[in-house]
Amino acid sequence: MSELERLVAVMHRLRSGCPWDAEQTHLSLVRYLVEETLELVEAIEAGDDQHLAEELGDLLLQVVFHAEIAAEEGRFDIEDVARRIADKLQARHPYVFADAEVPADLVGSWERAKAVEKARESALEGIPERLSALTRAHKVLVRAHSHGLDAASLGVPAPDDSVDDVGTEFLRLVARAESLGLDPEQEARSALRALESRVRAAES
Repeated sequence: MSELERLVAVMHRLRSGCPWDAEQTHLSLVRYLVEETLELVEAIEAGDDQHLAEELGDLLLQVVFHAEIAAEEGRFDIEDVARRIADKLQARHPYVFADAEVPADLVGSWERAKAVEKARESALEGIPERLSALTRAHKVLVRAHSHGLDAASLGVPAPDDSVDDVGTEFLRLVARAESLGLDPEQEARSALRALESRVRAAES
């Protein structure tokens, strides 16, 4: 038995033998999924392999937990989860698993493949609403670019090439918002909503 198979077996036993594990649902586990994801990010940033392996395991547990719940309901199991992601990766990398040429724009190629696969009509479809304004803004711009819409055409100012430290520039803008009595996240979100409206208008 591989260690992955052992983990699935352990989870199966926990669902039948531990009252807490037995009462969990997909929804009740959401907060743990978020927490474990953030802890994994911190481990990656810390650069500690032991910590990283531990947090990867905690996140893997969440995947196995959700798959076990679904299996009990006859919906899908961990094998289905693994099969779907493997199939998806192969389909979206024809230049690795077939004879296609490596695209010049790998990110754009990936986004276009997703759009076709999911029959999306807008570059904005499928971007999680709960992302932070900064993360969502980045995703919107990447998606827009993959759909042939450049930032300048959407009214986004050209980047200041004189700025060497982008992270420090972000902090400067946060400090500016603070000095003006503004919530930087809300200001960014308001600007993002306006950008999204321009993306939709350009697509129509």
